[in-house]
Amino acid sequence: MILSVCVGSSCHLKGSYDVIETFKRLIAERGLADKIELRACFCLNRCSDGVAVKADGNYILGVNGANAEQKFDDEILPLLG
Repeated sequence: MILSVCVGSSCHLKGSYDVIETFKRLIAERGLADKIELRACFCLNRCSDGVAVKADGNYILGVNGANAEQKFDDEILPLLG
């Protein structure tokens, strides 16, 4: 799975760096490096929806440093199958 976190201006201001750091930690802690490729990307065109994340074509919106782990567990992990 390719997991892309927007680092465009709006998402950067809303905490995309914290989201990336949380996802990096979770991927490492859970041994998912062989299943998830984490990428930063510029603008997913969801600027009004908080930090935007795209996981293999699925948008996960409103992600921030406080809820990144919950979003990872609830919306990203199920996509792994």
